Amino acid sequence: MAASGALLALRAFAAAPTMIEPASSTAYESLPAAAADVTPDVIDGIALARLYGEPLFKLPEDLYIPPDALEVFLEAFEGPLDLLLYLIRRQNFNVLDIPMAALTAQYLAYIEQIRKSNLELAAEYLLMAAMLIEIKSRMLLPVKKAAAGEEAEDPRAELVRRLVEYERIKLAAAQLDDLPRVGRDFVRAIVTIEQTMVRRLPTVAPIDLQQAWAEVLKRAKLYAHHHIAREQLSVREHMSLILKRLQGRQFVEFGDLFDAATLARGVAVVIVHFLALLELAREALIELTQAAPYAPIYVRLAYSAS
Repeated sequence: MAASGALLALRAFAAAPTMIEPASSTAYESLPAAAADVTPDVIDGIALARLYGEPLFKLPEDLYIPPDALEVFLEAFEGPLDLLLYLIRRQNFNVLDIPMAALTAQYLAYIEQIRKSNLELAAEYLLMAAMLIEIKSRMLLPVKKAAAGEEAEDPRAELVRRLVEYERIKLAAAQLDDLPRVGRDFVRAIVTIEQTMVRRLPTVAPIDLQQAWAEVLKRAKLYAHHHIAREQLSVREHMSLILKRLQGRQFVEFGDLFDAATLARGVAVVIVHFLALLELAREALIELTQAAPYAPIYVRLAYSAS
């Protein structure tokens, strides 16, 4: 599992029998044991370490570095799912048909390495290991018979769903990370242009006044009120007009009573004129006669003027 990049052990400078604590302001990667005689007394004016609170500018000649002095954990995986996905893709396993025996064995080997060094780091990995062992145990048991028309539940289904979802999210995160980022891939250019603002008064042309006046008239029409006046029509008045038309005439055709002047005044006047004609017939002041069916209707006075 060392080849996976998950765990590397780096043995370097550590506490000697004289209890040396590293200086807080000194940064270095590793110091081999045989480098004591070539180490400069002062590096940039800063002590290499502190011994009982005093600065140490030179390593002691009897310094002993134990084999497991310093271990550095390089976390190449972001969690148990990331490790499982790495093991599956490295060996070209089908994520929908995972060989649980081989995968569990490799996973447990990795857990055993990190468990010896950092139990807190291995906690979430141990939880996934228990899940893998449970799935492997369930696959060894006889398959329960499912109801008619239903397939038996695969113990690996939940794990496969989580792996597929995690891989989809990981690929999306990688694509987002590849997008150009401000401050990492490019820097925004800031350009400042000094301009002197000169106040300019607008020039008004005759066409501008014409357009402004047209706009005022347009707005004035929006506030105009629409008045509807009722026309005063009298049935009695039209009764008198009909009687005058019939004076001195023996018969008048029904259609002739509605002349062009009456029709031009509108439908309301025609209706009132017709009502006046009916009112005269009801009061027996006029007579309506017809020589034959569908023949013209004639109107005459029911009395003779003296």
